[in-house]
Amino acid sequence: MRSQRFSRRILIWRNKNISERQLVIILSFIIGILSGLAAVILKNTVHATHLLLLNLFDTDFNYLYLIFPIAGITLTVLYVKYFVKDNIGHGVSRILYALSKNNGRIKPHNNYSSIISSTLTIGFGGSVGVEAPIVLTGASIGSNLGHFFRLHFKSVAVLIACGAAGAIGGIFKAPIAGLVFTLEVIMLDLTLTSIVPLLISSVTGATVAYFLMGNGVTFSVTSIQPFHLSNIPYYILLGILCGLVSFYFTKTTIKLESVLKKIKNKPTKIIIGGILLAILIFLFPSFYGEGTTTLQSLLNGSLAGLPKSQLFSFAIQNNVYLLVYFGIIVLLKVVAMAITTGSGGIGGIFGPTLFVGGVVGYWWTLLIKSLGIVQLPQSNFALAGMAGLMAGVMHAPLTAIFLIAEITGGYGLFIPLMITATISYITIQLFSKHSIYTQRLAERGELLTHHKDEVVLTLMKLEKVIENDFSTIHPYDTLGDLVQVISKSKRNIFPVISEENELIGIVLLDSIREIMFDREKYNDTLVFDVMNTPPEIVDISDSMDMVMKKFTVSGAWNLPVIKDGKYFGFVSKSKIFNSYRDMLVEVSEY
Repeated sequence: MRSQRFSRRILIWRNKNISERQLVIILSFIIGILSGLAAVILKNTVHATHLLLLNLFDTDFNYLYLIFPIAGITLTVLYVKYFVKDNIGHGVSRILYALSKNNGRIKPHNNYSSIISSTLTIGFGGSVGVEAPIVLTGASIGSNLGHFFRLHFKSVAVLIACGAAGAIGGIFKAPIAGLVFTLEVIMLDLTLTSIVPLLISSVTGATVAYFLMGNGVTFSVTSIQPFHLSNIPYYILLGILCGLVSFYFTKTTIKLESVLKKIKNKPTKIIIGGILLAILIFLFPSFYGEGTTTLQSLLNGSLAGLPKSQLFSFAIQNNVYLLVYFGIIVLLKVVAMAITTGSGGIGGIFGPTLFVGGVVGYWWTLLIKSLGIVQLPQSNFALAGMAGLMAGVMHAPLTAIFLIAEITGGYGLFIPLMITATISYITIQLFSKHSIYTQRLAERGELLTHHKDEVVLTLMKLEKVIENDFSTIHPYDTLGDLVQVISKSKRNIFPVISEENELIGIVLLDSIREIMFDREKYNDTLVFDVMNTPPEIVDISDSMDMVMKKFTVSGAWNLPVIKDGKYFGFVSKSKIFNSYRDMLVEVSEY
């Protein structure tokens, strides 16, 4: 009770003294600090968990790979089931869904639940990344602060984007990439009023990370060579390769997760997924956790730092075997990631995307060298591969370019990064118009875009425009009964329903006007004889875009709505247009 009174006093004081735009600026700074702290906490807890497991078991670590992943996924599933009691996977997709269908509302437990669950998954060897959980954490902080202060939807959307920008800025120490990420992936419109809070959050998040974790960049690359024009064709070809691998990455992830989703028994799913993941990690130790050690070694053109295994020891003896080995890693890393998330683990695709991209770039230099064509700079192409795969998988070429430049501490490879990322993005566009984050949402019509009309239709809710004041009639009622209903109604459409409330047809006033005054037909004519089939039927689950298409195809101004197979009401084109105009003003206001 006291907390409620205190909250009311804060809100009243805020309304009197601080405008909404001023409050957004203040909150963007707070969100940046909290997002940066969340990034630092998750990075350190994952690392600490990994070291703890190493120190507790004094034995051949490879054999423990068979135990750790299963234990991590099991603990994650138990934590989510008994403590969180909500779905917290696919963090970025959940943010996009919250913006499009849930008024920007993200549940408060997301402020911390993703940090704990991803620590259990990744710390115990789950082959995923920490970035998406942190982005969801930052976005949740922004959402809950925005709703606490009862802010306008557009302001809440900006604060959610601030949380995402601060998280990316903190996890990678890359403020520009954090800003660009919100524009490409979160799909926030860039305006003069939104860019300032986004910059504040991303810079603040990165500053917190620098203060607590030192000045070092995420990946220290010591062997970058100057860019040569003669290598442009190879960067172009690498871009095409990255686009094709990105398509494989996306399709394989979605397919494997769908297969595992069909296993309803959770213990069975954990056992199957855990064992498969353990085998993959045992054969390819690079799949353990985020795989940053492997990626760091490849970026410096050295294989000495790669986790050892029997397969690697065999492959390193010959360039052809090494090509096959890294090719298998590219193909199976996606499988390891999808198994981790599909069987109950929590983590993101950001890290695996960078990992696969680095391996693809390194593999490309090995291939060109084996063919006796030219010796390409391995570090340069590994970095370009990282940018290329991120651009393809996430459909975010600008984020990829700036992120790789920032996390490696320089812009010396800006041109090849731009070439590879752009070509990769163009290539995957030929196969898929949506990223791995947005594909499922787009199929359901729940995806926000930069197109204003589409944004408004996505944000509109069908339930709010349904009208329920239509008088109903039964099919075996007489014309006389129908006339009685008409005399008391203000509508000119009458839904015909069964005893079970199922929609059978409709009666249009215009279609019975000639006979409704003929009393001789009142008892002999049934409603069934004069009713019509609706030109289209709207289901309550239809998106507004689908509803508008049904209006266009049918040419009608009113269409019946069903819910769970039962009659629910009518939706009119005129009411949708009125709601559309109001929503357009709201979306464009900030």
